[in-house]
Amino acid sequence: MITRTRLVAAALVVAAFILGLAFAGGLLGGDAGLRDLRRSASLSEALDTSFTAPSPAELDTDAVRRATEFGAAFPSIAERITPAVVRIRAERDVDRPRRTFFGFDRQPDDEAIEIAGGTGVIVSSDGFILTNNHVVQGANTLTVMLNNRREYPGRVVGTDPTTDIALVKIEAEDVPAAPLGDSDAARVGEWVMAFGNPGFGGSSLDFTVTSGIVSAKGRPLSILRSALRDDGPLAIEDFIQTDAVINPGNSGGPLINLRGEVIGINTAIASRSGSYEGYGFAIPINLARRVMRDLVEHGRVRRALLGINVQQVTAEDAELYGLSEIRGVVVSQLSEDSPAAEAGLRPHDVIVGIEGRPVERVGELQRLVAQNRPGDDVRIDVVRYGEPLAITVRLTEAPGISAGRQDTAVDGSVLGRRRGAEALGLRLDEATREESAELGFPAGSVLVTGVTAYGPAARRGVVEGMRLLSIQGTAASSAREATARLRRVASGEVVPLEFELPGGTLLIANLRMP
Repeated sequence: MITRTRLVAAALVVAAFILGLAFAGGLLGGDAGLRDLRRSASLSEALDTSFTAPSPAELDTDAVRRATEFGAAFPSIAERITPAVVRIRAERDVDRPRRTFFGFDRQPDDEAIEIAGGTGVIVSSDGFILTNNHVVQGANTLTVMLNNRREYPGRVVGTDPTTDIALVKIEAEDVPAAPLGDSDAARVGEWVMAFGNPGFGGSSLDFTVTSGIVSAKGRPLSILRSALRDDGPLAIEDFIQTDAVINPGNSGGPLINLRGEVIGINTAIASRSGSYEGYGFAIPINLARRVMRDLVEHGRVRRALLGINVQQVTAEDAELYGLSEIRGVVVSQLSEDSPAAEAGLRPHDVIVGIEGRPVERVGELQRLVAQNRPGDDVRIDVVRYGEPLAITVRLTEAPGISAGRQDTAVDGSVLGRRRGAEALGLRLDEATREESAELGFPAGSVLVTGVTAYGPAARRGVVEGMRLLSIQGTAASSAREATARLRRVASGEVVPLEFELPGGTLLIANLRMP
């Protein structure tokens, strides 16, 4: 019995094997499939790496040629630009902290030396170098090392914290220099290369080249102001964004286009870890060139001034002011006797262009104004409640940098079915005598005492402690009256509000009633 059972089982196994081969043969194309299977099982053939090249007729030779030529551009540019890229070593004196020893105070030790640095790019054959202000700021001595390992002492010609640009000079002749391009002509999506020294503390990562594309232009980077050590209202907020890898130590290096021209100076990254995470930023070279010229000719930057505070146009602004597109900047305030005020600009005017160049954002306006010099006459294209105007303004020189703020917008949702001030996310009260005195407002001012997070008012920059000046152009006389007027605003209607910060800075908030 056992023998017969074993025979039956063996027969079943053989049958299953034959059926499996037949099934596999069907999948592999019958007998031909089996032959292919046997061939692939040959160890000698599996190890044979030789192959028969396809005939030229099977290749798109034009595509191959174009790809080869495109790929050859990168090493060619690297060979051309790398000799103009320098490593900058900055030495700063720092005091060591006081120490205690068994309860007795000890005087600080001798001054210690802090060593940091970054990258720069030679822009003239007689040794002028563009870099970042934060690379050289506070340095007692600078050492500049060229790609050929020659070292030179560096001298700071001038710096501009507002743009984070610094100009350094070495005493050298006939050094290789990188040509400067036109950053305004750079297009989103075009290839770029970033040069720098991510290993400035040693030599293992010196003179590194990475590539990527221009990811965006006109980036407003208020989140990076602390890194750039500037909080003034004139700080330039118009960066080129790239995904070319930029790491600490690359600061001050050039961003190069495929024509081998400098279109930006690498300055910062947006990162939670402190290392590259896909977002690098460069100062447009047209702006850096303007700063460099002033530093050479005047030893300082002579910054042109319009004398206005502005805000980004929103959909509500476009509706209220009769704009055909949601672009431009709204004039919220004019300085007394400013060039803009004397030329006839008014609050609520929308600036849409300068000298025929369109203005999309606040940073773009800053950059276009900064490219001019004090005394220049510039044409400002304005929309005033639907009417296009061209106003010529003679720019003056900015006296200096003062503290200020920048309006930001945060996405959020409307506040349910609340009405009036509550629907806008506002709480209004009369300021007490003490509050008025502390904030510098007239007695009885209508004060913002509460702002709902992510509400319409908060998204336009309204904060607690502001004074409500007017609703729909009419002065706000009391909190009760203002609340009643806001309750009469129809749902979906845009209501113009004007606020004042302590110190006199004005804010225009055109809000749509939920």
